[in-house]
Amino acid sequence: MSIKPILFLTSIVLLVSLACGFSENIFTPEIPAIPTLLPSLQLDEKYDSINPGEKQDLLVAVYEAVSPGVVAILTDQGQGSGLVFDGQGHVITNFHVVDGTKTVEVDFMSGYKTLGTVVGADLDSDLAVIKVDAPEAELHPLSFGDSSNLKVGQTVIAIGNPFGLNGTMTLGIVSALGRTLESVHETPDGTFFTAGDIIQTDAAINPGNSGGPLFNLSGEVIGINRAIRTTNFTGNGDAVNSGIGFAVSVNVIKRVVPGLIANGNYDYPYLGITSRDDLSLDLKTFTGAYVADVASGGPAEKAGLRAGDLATDIPDLYAGGDLITAIDGYPVRRFDDLLSYLITNKSPGDVVVLTVERGDETIELNITLGKRP
Repeated sequence: MSIKPILFLTSIVLLVSLACGFSENIFTPEIPAIPTLLPSLQLDEKYDSINPGEKQDLLVAVYEAVSPGVVAILTDQGQGSGLVFDGQGHVITNFHVVDGTKTVEVDFMSGYKTLGTVVGADLDSDLAVIKVDAPEAELHPLSFGDSSNLKVGQTVIAIGNPFGLNGTMTLGIVSALGRTLESVHETPDGTFFTAGDIIQTDAAINPGNSGGPLFNLSGEVIGINRAIRTTNFTGNGDAVNSGIGFAVSVNVIKRVVPGLIANGNYDYPYLGITSRDDLSLDLKTFTGAYVADVASGGPAEKAGLRAGDLATDIPDLYAGGDLITAIDGYPVRRFDDLLSYLITNKSPGDVVVLTVERGDETIELNITLGKRP
């Protein structure tokens, strides 16, 4: 089983898919004030209790309200999706959709087409911003929700350009929260940083949905579709939906995108540890983020965080390391929790307090965050 980005390739040359692989100024971002397109009526909670006709009317209303803000993006490599961010012509999509190009075609739901220029990209979250010069009547900025309020089981809607079919809407639920994926930002040692706060959904997502929005039933963007996990492929080598899709959470988008518009890039907070959750170690506590390795010269090492140094039966795994159980008082059940908190709440230069189990002791460490190298 593999995780694949969902850019729809217009070429049948299989090695092109490799180009779509995913795996400073400190800026305090602010999301523009965008009015909610549909009333916030806790519709997710009411959806299952209304009759089929009302459900249909609700879905039609959401689609008609939000679809003008969804676009198709065409490059020499393939096709993806995107969404209108503001009235100045900024469009958000995935980095892997525009990787290797600066100029793209942007097609609006009305049929209007224009060229756009990539003005910023973030390899950690797989996000990019395109600037288009389009008439005001074509720009329909979408409303943004709060992904911290999401619950597993909530109904969600994906709209995008699967297999080049513009404006396709699919329906599903939030399958899981706080997932992690490998980013396309390479570390100094040749591995890749981790992207966090990822939403898992079973809404049908296919090649061409990359960069398109995931909505709640109030018509608010709660994520941008990024990848699917699948064992099935078309004859052209495109991954086929298997009910496991992944979207960048809107709270990550709200932090990253203003930085991309202002500076062309965004700096992530950096702790400087490697963690493994799939462990069988003799630990006093069985939940937390185990510190498998500490980067030399990084913030964690400077603050005294310790990695394991006792050999085990598992190759390249050492026992005796610190176990992080909380950050700033928030419980850490696994590394995903730690990463999601850092990405959605902190910036380089901020100080965090880690609660650490070290042997029989519980200690607290103050760590000044760096930025990812």
